[in-house]
This record gives sequence, C-alpha cells and structure tokens, in this order.
Amino acid sequence: MKIFFIVIFSFISFALFAQDDLLKMLDTLGGTEKSHDKVNATFNTSKIISMQTPQTMGAGELDFRITHRFGNVGKASNGGIHTLYGWDAIEDVRISFDYGITKKLQVGIARNKKRENLNVALKWRLLDQTTDNKVPLSIDLYGLNSFTPMRESQLYSGADSTWVTNNKEFVHRIGYFSQIIFARKFGSRFSLAISPCYLHRNYVLAEINPANNVVNENGIFSGSIGLRLKLTRSFSILADYFYVMSDFRKNNPNQTYHNPLAIGVEIETGGHVFHLDLTNASGIAENYFIANTTDSWGKGGYKFGFHISRVFTIVHK
Repeated sequence: MKIFFIVIFSFISFALFAQDDLLKMLDTLGGTEKSHDKVNATFNTSKIISMQTPQTMGAGELDFRITHRFGNVGKASNGGIHTLYGWDAIEDVRISFDYGITKKLQVGIARNKKRENLNVALKWRLLDQTTDNKVPLSIDLYGLNSFTPMRESQLYSGADSTWVTNNKEFVHRIGYFSQIIFARKFGSRFSLAISPCYLHRNYVLAEINPANNVVNENGIFSGSIGLRLKLTRSFSILADYFYVMSDFRKNNPNQTYHNPLAIGVEIETGGHVFHLDLTNASGIAENYFIANTTDSWGKGGYKFGFHISRVFTIVHK
C-alpha cells in the first residue's frame, strides 16, 4: 500500500514540475493571453479496459455499452483448439447504461453474467486538467454498488448448512466498490491514470490460507494504473493493471490468485468506439475481478474480449 501511494505522490509531483515548464514556455509567447481551457479527451471513453477513466458523459447523454469476454486462449488453461481458443466459452457479458445528469455527474446501471450481478454506479468529476496546467490533473470519484439475485445454494456454496440457516441475510447479496481516479494527458497522444481502490463484500466464504492462516477478507484494497497511447486519429493502444493487496491471496496453496492485467486497442468509427482486448480477468465489473482473478498470463490464461459503445443524446442541453 505504501508503495502505491508513493507512486501517486510522485505522479502528482511530476505533474506540478511539468506545470512550471509549460508556464515558462507560454511566457515566451509575448503578448499571448494564457488559456485556462479544459483539456479534452484525456481518454476516449469511461473505461480503459478494466479500469475507470475520468471521462463522464455530457449532460443529457446516454452511453449504451455491450462488453463481452470469452474463455481462456491457452491450452494449459483449458483453452486451445478444442475450445477455438476460448471462443466456445463465455466468461462474462455486461450490458450497461451510463447517463450524464450534468457534465460532471454520471449515473449508471448494468447487468453482468458473473454471479448475475446488478450494478448501480456513480461517477463525479471533481477537477479537470487545464491547458495552462493551472489544474495539472483530472480527478474523479467513482462508486459502484452491486447486488446478486443468484440462488441461495449458489451464494452460500461451500458454507456449513447449519450456519447458513442461522445466519443468512439479505445484505449478504450486496457489495461495494469505490475509488479516486487521478489522470493526466501528456501532449496529444499519451494519457495516464492511477487510482487507489477499495472493495467490500458483505459476505465471503470463510476460507483460510494455510500458508499464513489468514481468513478471506471482506474488504480488499488495490491500486490500478492505466494508459492510452494514440497512434492515429482513430487508433489507440490501451493497457491497465490492478495490484491487489490481500494476504489471503498471497501464496495461497489452495488457489493461485493473480493481479488483473489487460492490453488492447481502441478503434473509433464515427459515433461508435470499439475496444478489442486480452486480459486474465474473467469478470468485467470491479466487484468481481479484483477478488477473483485466478488465471495466469504465463499459462495462457488470457481471454479475448471486446466492447462496443454508442452514445445517444437524450436531452438537449
């Protein structure tokens, strides 16, 4: 955790030094009035691949998005030719709607195949980076509330039946995810975002890691970093990574856990934005993949996925 916050403060410090350099450059343009305009399109959509960006929908705009993730590509992870390298399997599908109440406040709803999760999300843009670096970073708050209506036998799978009878509660179906997103656009082609995150699940199976006797945690801290490198007007390279801070998941001999890593490309075609990606995370929503990524890139445990985004103007403002 300390390492991640050191990275955050280093990133902010770098941005502040960059601010001084840019202001000196602007000062050499004698007589030119300095601009305080907001930096546009730090990222092109509200998500890189798995990680949230600081982008929000404009007031009255609706983003309809379909995200699809197939099975493992590599043979060592039950992929290979007999599953058509994962195309025969569907790990997760997510259908989401995100609406801009104002240009700084966005709400969303979604349904995921994993655990039948229903999500309600809120994103609030606190600060926008400006072209004169008076504000060197974009900063957003993001929160997601999840609810699973899955069968009781699935929800409590592996738990003692007597315990379930005496302790089952509606709140066990609910989980929460929150993060603060720091982002900066460096020039016209490169954008970087970092984010401390916290996931809380009201119910988890009381498993123990025999290597250190740590019980599976309800709350998990993580840190994420993501980037976008724009190569042409309509084509960009994307990547994001989550470092999960969980003693239960560290060197667990019963189940190997891995940090989610995703790489992909972004293609803009008129009113549509396509993402094509590879990732070892089987789930799409943060409340699932942060705690449950068990596939390894080294063993072919990466999956092909894509999402299609289409923006509609619902209310003209």
